[in-house]
Amino acid sequence: MKKKLIPTLAAVGAMLILCCPTVFAAEIMHGAEIGSEISLLFCIPFVGMLLSIAICPLVIPHQWEKWRWAFVLFWSLLFLIPFAMTYNIPTMVDQLLESMVGDYLTFIVLLFGLFCVAGNICLEGDLAGTPKTNVGLLLIGTLLASWIGTTGASMVMIRPLLRANRWRSKCVHTVVFFIFLVSNIGGSLTPIGDPPLLMGFMRGVPFTWTLVHLLPIMGLNVVLLLALYFVLDNRAYKKDLAAGLKPPSGGVKLRLTGAHNIIFMLVIVAAVILSGVLPKLPLFQDAAGNVLSIHIFGSVSLSYTAIIEIVMILAAAFLSFKTTKKEVRTKNNFTWGAIEEVAVLFIGIFITMIPALLFLKAHGADLGLTQPWQLFWCTGALSSFLDNTPTYLVFMTTAGALGATSGLVTTVGTIAVPLLIAVSCGAVFMGANTYIGNAPNFMVKSIAEENKVKMPSFFGYMAWSLSCLIPVFLIDTVLFFL
Repeated sequence: MKKKLIPTLAAVGAMLILCCPTVFAAEIMHGAEIGSEISLLFCIPFVGMLLSIAICPLVIPHQWEKWRWAFVLFWSLLFLIPFAMTYNIPTMVDQLLESMVGDYLTFIVLLFGLFCVAGNICLEGDLAGTPKTNVGLLLIGTLLASWIGTTGASMVMIRPLLRANRWRSKCVHTVVFFIFLVSNIGGSLTPIGDPPLLMGFMRGVPFTWTLVHLLPIMGLNVVLLLALYFVLDNRAYKKDLAAGLKPPSGGVKLRLTGAHNIIFMLVIVAAVILSGVLPKLPLFQDAAGNVLSIHIFGSVSLSYTAIIEIVMILAAAFLSFKTTKKEVRTKNNFTWGAIEEVAVLFIGIFITMIPALLFLKAHGADLGLTQPWQLFWCTGALSSFLDNTPTYLVFMTTAGALGATSGLVTTVGTIAVPLLIAVSCGAVFMGANTYIGNAPNFMVKSIAEENKVKMPSFFGYMAWSLSCLIPVFLIDTVLFFL
């Protein structure tokens, strides 16, 4: 049914277009024009999408696993059809393609590439999941995240961490703190670490700016969270020992198989860096200074630099599989389930969040956000549920429109340094507040569940983040943003 439904819908859409040339020839409305008048009722499908992700795995777990694509289709159409009826079909198509081509395509290709390459790297040996070992693995992953991206570090480190803790009765808290640190906070030091910072780099923020200005805040958060984790894990560890559980001894010494895939990981990192560097070069610009691109529809285009990035990433993923023995993936318990789940769910998220982003882009400057703490919490709260990259850009633009006379000169204006620090920290740090706040969160959750770890529900995870992260962010506010 699934295979038949999508072509059917495509055929219906094509027939509508062919039968209604006058409708389809209507003038395309610009995003700013739509955002200034759009009703927040259009955000209902986005709320429905989030509630489906939160509730359905608890209430109808088997049906959700089998039919999640149908939920995505339902909520997407519930937004797209009324949107097309309110404005016009070309405007709907323009906004849809802008989200899919401009945001989702590079997003999922990057995740796919890192997922494939990391799945071909296996760290095996006598790693016993003691509190000290776990803290060490979390720290290594956190430090790696800024240099190979939060997704790259998450995919490389999650499987060794799970193997080290197979003998433990419970390691849910370990995976939760892994998401906090490796999948989010660790990516704050370079533009490679997290996509929002890359967007800042493309708009004039120096490459080393985040390393200089965010290091003290990140360092404090890492110390606080690792200390809290050690206390929790040490308590659980003693309970495991008292119950007669013992860490494995003997066996294989530490060994890294598939190590040549580090080269392919570096190729992907280089592709991400080039996506920020190449658009600034005259070779990739026209006479007016616009980035050269292939026009697709309306205002939607795919830049040559994005194509280069996509080709490099897919080539790295392909070569990784061709040059790595299947036994390595077997040792990693590699399956396609995690990336499939993320790909399906985030299509729905990217589509249904279009009206929320249009509204924010139009009204972001009117929200009265002038203080660092306001931007930190507002950026962070929205980044917990919306894609943090456009959220970062909205509030970076808001900060650039405040008329600062000194600070960092960017393409969106001069931004006071404390304000940009607040926006950057909010976008990166608070992606850890929910499973959907950052794509690696969901991927780590899926991989953990494939390895028989019973992860918290959507709201169960939020209980962890509210109790562990929010107090840390309040400390950040007092020390750095007031």
